[in-house]
Amino acid sequence: MTHDAIVVAAGPAGLAAAITMAQAGLRVLLLEKAAVTGGTANRGMGPLGIESRHTRARLLPPTRDEAFKAYMDFTHWRVDARLVREFLNRSGETIHWLESLGVEFVEPATYFTGSFQTWHLVKPEQGPPGPGGAATMMRVLTRRAVELGVELRLQTPVNALIREGGRVVGVHAVDAQGAPIDARAAAVVLATGGFGDSPEMVREHAGFELGRDMHPFRTPGVRGDGLRMAWAVGAARTEMLMELVYGMPDNLSVPMPLHEACRQPHLMVNLLGERFIDESVMPNVTFTGNAIAQQKQRCAFLIFDADILAAMARDFDFRNRVFPVTRIDDADALIDRFVATGYRHFFVADTLADLAAQTGIEAAALSATVAQYNADCARGYDTLFNKPQHYLRPLRRPRFFAARHFPSAYGSAGGLRINHRAEVLDDAWRAIEGLYAAGTDACSIYGDSYPFLFPGTSMGFALNTGRIAGEQIASRHKEATA
Repeated sequence: MTHDAIVVAAGPAGLAAAITMAQAGLRVLLLEKAAVTGGTANRGMGPLGIESRHTRARLLPPTRDEAFKAYMDFTHWRVDARLVREFLNRSGETIHWLESLGVEFVEPATYFTGSFQTWHLVKPEQGPPGPGGAATMMRVLTRRAVELGVELRLQTPVNALIREGGRVVGVHAVDAQGAPIDARAAAVVLATGGFGDSPEMVREHAGFELGRDMHPFRTPGVRGDGLRMAWAVGAARTEMLMELVYGMPDNLSVPMPLHEACRQPHLMVNLLGERFIDESVMPNVTFTGNAIAQQKQRCAFLIFDADILAAMARDFDFRNRVFPVTRIDDADALIDRFVATGYRHFFVADTLADLAAQTGIEAAALSATVAQYNADCARGYDTLFNKPQHYLRPLRRPRFFAARHFPSAYGSAGGLRINHRAEVLDDAWRAIEGLYAAGTDACSIYGDSYPFLFPGTSMGFALNTGRIAGEQIASRHKEATA
């Protein structure tokens, strides 16, 4: 097979690259090892956009200059400023490009109070925007790619890059029937989505054990294929992290009202029975994930009592767009039914001592912590972390409840060093001819924490770096054939 360009994986980065090149008239081969396109984006809600027509019409900050400053302040300039600037500057126009392809957006949204309204929620084919809504966008992009002449092959995993004379000239793959494929092209774009479904790579590169102290949203098949292939031809490695958040294990099995009740700003302690966080920061799920990751066995417990549960039947303190519930109804019956399922990370007890015995929290320390916390609630001042007074509610009346939380993640971040043109670099910081990377494989722009200040960043980075790679390849193709 001979094409102008090959794209490996058909998630948001790969589809954006393929469509961009097809619009420029290139012959593009798009290889996807799964049976469907979309990747992790099929579980998402929408991408980031700065200064899109939607934000400008509503006079919503930030401007591109404001976004760049806030982003670089957040990351402490530990990231590639040229790449960040390029991504943010074009992100609004990418929203318009997506609309030109048939994608519809509902509104720019925020994730929590204090974050920017950069999250352009995809309008699903049915129902309101929410988790999985972006799958509609991926279906639109897949359809447009095929209409533009992209040769899409599903169930066709790529297992190696072909490098000749110092440049990448193609890939080795296996088709759906198991037959080998050697595909040749002037350029290859890697967009395989990182390593979030690889226990070995998560352990080696990010330092977590999947299923023990890390319970991420695992996208099947996202196992670092692109990283290993690029490293094998000399690509430089970057810092590799998990896109850290937090949650209860198998959280989608927890009834949504109870799930959200367990993410409100009540008392949170570690296994030592000690507080370690101002619980009012919990809407920033990255900050909370960071804090939990520093605790014994990387776990923590949110604790509340019958009075607090009754208050949550009226209203929650925190709300978000991912889990749009505002209170917990028929709470006692709901909890009793859920506990009967045998779920191992939610606990009910008539005494704090029994709660400590069930959870493994140090009993004496928990008792002392609750006593101090209740005294602070009575005086209206949190002497430890200065949590806002209106969140200070004592724990006094049985039953007592505890939810065990661990670090979670939407996926991995980083692995391949690219420049602001999406070219993959080697250890000498030279571009490897013919090799580009986009999306999570190359997403090393977070510093040490996912910037939830800008919701939609991961999907936005994927789409925009995919377009950047596609434009670079199309420009070089035009020069070569002029």
